[in-house]
Amino acid sequence: MIPRELEGPFAHKITLTDVVVSRDFSSAQVYFSLLTGSQEARQAGTALNRSAGHFRHRLAERLTLRSVPRLRFEFDESLERGDRTDALIARAISEDKQHPHD
Repeated sequence: MIPRELEGPFAHKITLTDVVVSRDFSSAQVYFSLLTGSQEARQAGTALNRSAGHFRHRLAERLTLRSVPRLRFEFDESLERGDRTDALIARAISEDKQHPHD
């Protein structure tokens, strides 16, 4: 739905990574990442949140829920954080190989 119905140059770069629904199903926090990283995250988040009502309506047409939760989109930083952690670990391993401990 997002690539077809969201306007903006980043619509095809969005990947939904997680959804956390409140206990009473009144709201849902939808986490997303971008293929380009965090460069366009603010713009993408703004566009997604502006379109949240539209997406909620479209979901209501497709789902058999009594009530579809309000959607709130938030950029998921965990992927980039994981990449930075992986890079740090790889660098530490490389440095250990170059300077073996006695």
